[in-house]
Amino acid sequence: MDCTMKRLLLLVFLCLNSYWVNADTLTLKAGHPDTYIVKKGDTLWDISGYFLNDPWRWPKLWGGNPQIANPHLIYPGDRLTLVFIDGQPRLVVKQHVKKSPEGRVISKDGPIPPIDLALIKPYLVQNRVVDPTWLAGLPIVMSGESPSIHHVVNDVVYVNAKLEQGLKVAIYQTGREFFAPDSGELLGQELILTSSGRVIESGDISKVELLRSLRETKGGFHVAPVEDEALMSAYFIPKAAELSVATSIIGTIGNLREAGKLDVVYIDRGANDGVETGHVFSMFRDGENIIIDNDGNPVRPLDRSSYDKVLANFSEDTVYKMPDVFHGNLMVFKVFDKTSLGLIMFNDHPVRVGDKLTKPNPLTIKGE
Repeated sequence: MDCTMKRLLLLVFLCLNSYWVNADTLTLKAGHPDTYIVKKGDTLWDISGYFLNDPWRWPKLWGGNPQIANPHLIYPGDRLTLVFIDGQPRLVVKQHVKKSPEGRVISKDGPIPPIDLALIKPYLVQNRVVDPTWLAGLPIVMSGESPSIHHVVNDVVYVNAKLEQGLKVAIYQTGREFFAPDSGELLGQELILTSSGRVIESGDISKVELLRSLRETKGGFHVAPVEDEALMSAYFIPKAAELSVATSIIGTIGNLREAGKLDVVYIDRGANDGVETGHVFSMFRDGENIIIDNDGNPVRPLDRSSYDKVLANFSEDTVYKMPDVFHGNLMVFKVFDKTSLGLIMFNDHPVRVGDKLTKPNPLTIKGE
């Protein structure tokens, strides 16, 4: 191997090594505080946002904290101090313990959560995406003791299946069908929880008393066992998504045209693709197409003059694809087989169906 080739390989290695080091380095926000007193209502993401440009990386900011057994359990009243360990920023925690006049330790508020759980708790329970084949096998609400076609809490409804007495059930209204943007594959059927109840009488037609209603229940709604709450973790350790396949947003809660910060969206990848709760994605808007008009000016295809549109019928435009535009981060908090639910943690442009998701890149990540 000649000297020129050796120098070239060395240069490539140094560039890659520099990238890997930078990708693993926390970047402090300008004007960050040196200390912070944890308050009730804080979240780990919020606190990290005072210190880091990319607050989703709070596990690394607290990593290696020798003061407590679990460095992610931070309590109101704890004092956080920014220090540097091996050149990397870390938050050292001085725990706050209240004592009674007799000297006994008084239990303090619980640990602060990674994110505001009130934002996602409804969707942990209320929204599911299931296989339509599984859905077709579920019993349905036929009618109820009340002559009304709308049933609410304390009403008794009739279900066309022999259900075990005392069984807790959830009743769902069907929503949208989700399809893969690239292949058109049916990814699943959206279910929206309307009520939950308990079987009070078993038979070929079972009676279910509605104990909780989120919205009115009607005939034809599907009845399923209540989801196992043990599988719905409300504690998330954010980590970079490592998917090697194209990923995108396929829907918004409420079927809105646009979504923003702290809104919930559906993405087209799930457990079958390796998605896990806590996965963080960067969101990108598709770069626009630009052409050169008859006067040599760059324009969007729809903005060109009527004359240029006529000429376009006799020639083929050269289309220049602009780079995709980074505009925020989202974190997955509930995973289904082929889809997942994500919470938009930051965005500086409206989020829309079709926006692309990628592994978060420290060079493009933003936060507040």
